[in-house]
Amino acid sequence: MLGKLSWAAVPLNQPLPMIASGVVGLTILGVLVLIVLKGWLPYLWRDWITSVDHKHIGIMYTLLAMVMLLRGFADAIMMRSQQALAFRAPGFLPPEHYDQIFSAHGTLMIFFVAMPFVIGLMNFVIPLQLGVRDVAFPTLNSVGFWLTATGALLVNVSLVVGEFARTGWLPYPPLSEIAYSPGVGVDYYLWSLEISGVGTLLSGINLVTTILKMHAPGMTYMRMPMFCWTALASNLLIVAAFPILTATLAMLLLDRYLGFHFFTNEAGGNVMMFMNLIWAWGHPEVYILILPAFGVFSEVIATFSRKPLFGYRSMVAATMIICILAFTVWLHHFFTMGAGADVNAIFGIASMIIAVPTGVKVFNWLFTMYGGRVVFTAPILWSLGFMVTFVIGGMTGVLLAVPPADFMLHNSLFLVAHFHNVIIGGVLFGSFAGYTYWFPKAFGFRLHDGLGKAAFWFWIFGFYFAFMPLYVLGLEGMTRRMQHYDVAEWHPWTLIAAGGAALILCGIGTQIAQLVVSIRHREALRDVTGDPWNGRSLEWATSSPPPAFNFAVLPSIEGEEAYWGIKQRAIRQARLRDEPEYAEIEMPRNSPTGFICAFFASFMGFALIWHIWWLVALGLLGAFATFVVFAWRDEDEYIISADEVARIDRANRRARSEALARLQVTT
Repeated sequence: MLGKLSWAAVPLNQPLPMIASGVVGLTILGVLVLIVLKGWLPYLWRDWITSVDHKHIGIMYTLLAMVMLLRGFADAIMMRSQQALAFRAPGFLPPEHYDQIFSAHGTLMIFFVAMPFVIGLMNFVIPLQLGVRDVAFPTLNSVGFWLTATGALLVNVSLVVGEFARTGWLPYPPLSEIAYSPGVGVDYYLWSLEISGVGTLLSGINLVTTILKMHAPGMTYMRMPMFCWTALASNLLIVAAFPILTATLAMLLLDRYLGFHFFTNEAGGNVMMFMNLIWAWGHPEVYILILPAFGVFSEVIATFSRKPLFGYRSMVAATMIICILAFTVWLHHFFTMGAGADVNAIFGIASMIIAVPTGVKVFNWLFTMYGGRVVFTAPILWSLGFMVTFVIGGMTGVLLAVPPADFMLHNSLFLVAHFHNVIIGGVLFGSFAGYTYWFPKAFGFRLHDGLGKAAFWFWIFGFYFAFMPLYVLGLEGMTRRMQHYDVAEWHPWTLIAAGGAALILCGIGTQIAQLVVSIRHREALRDVTGDPWNGRSLEWATSSPPPAFNFAVLPSIEGEEAYWGIKQRAIRQARLRDEPEYAEIEMPRNSPTGFICAFFASFMGFALIWHIWWLVALGLLGAFATFVVFAWRDEDEYIISADEVARIDRANRRARSEALARLQVTT
């Protein structure tokens, strides 16, 4: 009846997982009770859970990422603490639990923190920057988000029911094969990523279609903001690379469930094929994450330097070159595999070449700031911290692209330091810059700048203290994933790294305080005009937060920096453009399709993990029925009247007119 599931799956004899799951469970229960008591449930269902508005979905992606950041960082703190305490001692984490923690940490941080963060920013911003009303496929957008949330849920369920993989964040065979991992940990990993991977692919298809096919009048490709270009490159990579991940994990599932032998050497398979396939997805994944961050930095640096982005066309070219070259470097992840000197040399050279367009971007950002009137807000601090940190990470990456050096450093903590150098210094700093930059557009008030700057300094110092020692440890021969060690020379560096993790914890705490303080003082931080930063692209042409339809009348684009040109003309003429002729607007209706599909997918994924086949059939039937019901809807749009459009737009025009009048008085 319940397959492999029994009470033995609940780790009652392990206090840490039980305490963690208890805290999480009580927190969720408390939030649900608060929502019900406050009467917020109808509002949440109507405006958020069933919403197909790209702005709401983008915010929910970002919220998911931030919650999972707390969960993933808890694992990081435990790992650093274990290594600091495990010098000639067992530490506080038994080996089997430690293995699960480092596997869960990597899985959560890549798939459920970094990916939702950048997809959330792209979802929120892209239609606004393109001057359109929504993404190409609004309901598909909702389905993509809720499937991603399902994957995150399954990973966290493994805390309290069963176990998680002990293989690392990539499940290399033969360790992940059924003979060596007979439990359900690898199955939790595989099904959570299969389900969330489908959601990511749907999002990628949606955003590629939106960027290529939906533009405001006059918005040509070479007039798109830089963030749109980097988002296009990132989502093209998603469309090309994520099917590889899905197919690779499906083959491993067939090995485990049906006795296939894709990756078992002794039965005619080839374990090295897994390495090739997983990294044919894995290295493009790095650029899927970092390219949107590059776009964020381009927007932030241009805005706060008070001048156009230097070398726009070269930035576009560099972005698309990176997009193409991303598929030419995957083998540098296993130079030690024995592919041969010629193959290693080719991929080593390709790995160095791909650093060139990235260098072009760094110089363009520096030249943008050169001669500008730089305003040192929290978003530009994240950008400056990125440039310094990412360049260091890039240099260590070029070193690892040299096959002989990689032979010495492979599987050491040097590699861990390099990877975090790029992902934290690039993706996470970029996500924080974008979150701070576009927060007032999403919610109508700015984040507290002083606390934002304090969070940045905690993070930057914490990062250097946490990961620079790992470079030293890697050079001294310490391999990654060590649960304990006996080498005295390593111990001081692990203590410093643990101190760095504590500083990062302070940074996260400061960011939480920043959010709380900003909400409490939101009236003082209110953005009444929709343009708190003196922005340059079209998202700042709308009110904050934008209405459901984004633009009362689609803007007409006449130059590369669409909104900047409109704003400068208004300043010169001391008045806004004439009021447009308002018309009714059709918008897509909310749909519970995504949430209901995710509901059934959650049960189906759990049932597949535990071999509860009747529940698998019910989940599959429910998800299919949901799509059938959605396909037969009679009304999939609703009308916003011209009077309502006019009322909303006139309020924003009035606020902008008052701001323009104040500007005229001060100048």
